[in-house]
Amino acid sequence: MDDKQQAAEKQFVEEVGIIFEQTGLPRMAGRVLGWLLISDPPHQSMEELTRVLTASKGSISTVTRLLIQIGLIERLSLPGVRHVCFRIRPGALQHLLRKKVEVLTIFRQLAERGLELTEGKSPVIRQGLENMRDMYAFFEQELPTLLERWEQEHKKRQAASEATRQE
Repeated sequence: MDDKQQAAEKQFVEEVGIIFEQTGLPRMAGRVLGWLLISDPPHQSMEELTRVLTASKGSISTVTRLLIQIGLIERLSLPGVRHVCFRIRPGALQHLLRKKVEVLTIFRQLAERGLELTEGKSPVIRQGLENMRDMYAFFEQELPTLLERWEQEHKKRQAASEATRQE
């Protein structure tokens, strides 16, 4: 691999790390995920991750546990290989979006509780809670439908891609 390719990969990994950091997650978690998205092979050992990302084993261990917990990566044991590897969990993004639906429900319910507490108070006070409830209820209802549509579209694309490879 040439220096230009290595630099581009390193830049990609750093950008994923920065995006993670901006969403409140550790930058190193984003860097691990970024590397696993582009690594060949798609599974990487702890040693490979520490070497490529120039990070400590402790740091990699901490963030791989976090990424496993939130459903983005998984541990992988390969026959004849003594160490554990990590890879992107199949269906990770769909899993993450399904978890978001659960969060939407929690926020909608929280807004409803707030509305109960502000019963009879000024409409100005209640307006923010009503908007919150309505918005979360809307996305709570629509996101599963969008996910289902995506999965159907994804299956079509996979079938078309498979048909093209067989030609």
